[in-house]
Amino acid sequence: MTSVRGPGEVDGRDADVTTLLGMRTRAATVVVAVHLIGVAAAALGALPGIDPPIAPVLALIAHSACVVALVRVHGDPMPLRWTVAIVLTGPLLCALVLWSLPVPRDNPLQTWPIGVCAGVVTFLCVRGRAWWGWAEYAAVVGVTVVWVWQTGQGLATAVPLVTPAVALILMGSFFALAIRKPVADIFRLRAETTLRAAEEAAAAASLHERDVQLTRLDELARPLLTRIASGEPLADDERLACRLLESQLRDSFRARGLSDVSSAVRAARSRGVDVLLLDDRGQQDTETVDDAIVDAVVAALENPAVEAVTVRLLPPDRDSAASILVDGVDGPRRVDLPHAVRGDETPRPST
Repeated sequence: MTSVRGPGEVDGRDADVTTLLGMRTRAATVVVAVHLIGVAAAALGALPGIDPPIAPVLALIAHSACVVALVRVHGDPMPLRWTVAIVLTGPLLCALVLWSLPVPRDNPLQTWPIGVCAGVVTFLCVRGRAWWGWAEYAAVVGVTVVWVWQTGQGLATAVPLVTPAVALILMGSFFALAIRKPVADIFRLRAETTLRAAEEAAAAASLHERDVQLTRLDELARPLLTRIASGEPLADDERLACRLLESQLRDSFRARGLSDVSSAVRAARSRGVDVLLLDDRGQQDTETVDDAIVDAVVAALENPAVEAVTVRLLPPDRDSAASILVDGVDGPRRVDLPHAVRGDETPRPST
């Protein structure tokens, strides 16, 4: 049976804003690399006068991890644990760098963590965590204010450091507010389209299978039905043909996996052998029956000493793949056939 996936079952790894914006494409990777190279150049170029110099390096590593997480982590909105990690990283790396700077500063680029944190906050807003992003930047502002106050620079010094980024974050917030609803609608419509296409394909496959079965039934049964409808008494060979056809049609529903032995089954029934075929593997199991099983069934059916043969394909969780129960002049005998038996192996009777 063909199964279809509902709109709520769309893969969550693809149905988010990062996919629509192409944040996991090769072009996005290039943009991220260029950004990190630029930040690294600014950070390393502003090293003179910083003590300890390892502080900007550690901050650069932390910022790189945040940027990579923003563009690579799946989920919409961004998973909470990653959000919290990024929010905490921003003020920490700012504090790490600011308290290592000389006062007065030797280079205006030495306060680069404030600007890059604003960029991270902007994309955090796009990833559906606007309030968390604003909380991060508020913490960055707080760290900056404490630093300028503690170093005696005056609170007015913090204003030009933190205010330019507010416009960037506002833009990111409004962009996220404007785009997230249409993005949700786009993926919902895509899911509905996929579901509709799957349903149409399943219906077409069902109709095709029905047509195939009707054509087959017409080819097999029409001659005998026409003969019966004529009202003339049936000859013995015609009665036998009716019984064989009835059994064949029953096998096509009850033991589809054993269609390869249909000729041997018909020949055995023509000789008077009672043949019962069962396929208990389940509807989901459509694998071809092993050749060794087919050979063993054919051999049992062609044995002139047998009077009854029961063949059963077993469920997948059984130790054996199939069983053959043979009853004849030598009495009943059962043969269990293992899974994936090789063609050169001879099935042994079970003990």
